[in-house]
Amino acid sequence: MTSTDWLWILHPALMVVVAYPLLGMVLLQARKARQRRLGLDRQPARSGAEHTLLGQWLAASVVAFVLLALAVVITTKVPLAQFAGGVQRLSLLALVWLGTAAALALLLLHCRRAVWRASFALLTWVGVLALGSQKEVWRLSDDPLSPAFWQSHYWGGAALVGLLLLAVAARPEIQRSLRWRRLHLSANVLAALIFVAQGISGSRDLLEIPLSWQKPAIDTCDFSRQVCPTAPLPPG
Repeated sequence: MTSTDWLWILHPALMVVVAYPLLGMVLLQARKARQRRLGLDRQPARSGAEHTLLGQWLAASVVAFVLLALAVVITTKVPLAQFAGGVQRLSLLALVWLGTAAALALLLLHCRRAVWRASFALLTWVGVLALGSQKEVWRLSDDPLSPAFWQSHYWGGAALVGLLLLAVAARPEIQRSLRWRRLHLSANVLAALIFVAQGISGSRDLLEIPLSWQKPAIDTCDFSRQVCPTAPLPPG
């Protein structure tokens, strides 16, 4: 494996090592907090605060790992000397990346006004979508009417990022309003299902990504017929 190959596996490795364990802790604390609120179990009052804190760590880690993956894919798809658009486009994308990271950091600083929380969450999500829309980023389909769209690892990740950002931005409303708590519960169930789907689609995509030195040979294959040209055997 080359250094480029190691960069490409950073995102799945960090998701497995950090994000998915955090997901388990978040779901456990959510169950404890709900049981305490319904009077079904006398859990310590800190369970709700721990659920909130772990949820913020989960959201921050997922968005950070997605930004890392997008940066790696965009900058290593081709040699930088052959980058489409040259230094100007690369600089613009770097500004979008930095702006998205800054919006995420500001969102996590516990902004009190709802308008600021909503603005920073939306800016973060739009930044992720803008970076993900670049031609260097692989997407099965951009057509929501196509079955491939719903199997796409990228679009599943984009939806997951949006749900996590919503949970962080609406934290005060969730704590005060029963209607928001119900919405939060429904969104969390959907997010958990997307996490499962992402584990499956991510594993599938890893099987389809060759090592960097193998790509020239793989590109000569006929994917519709699922055949590759047979290389001549070396002499002797």
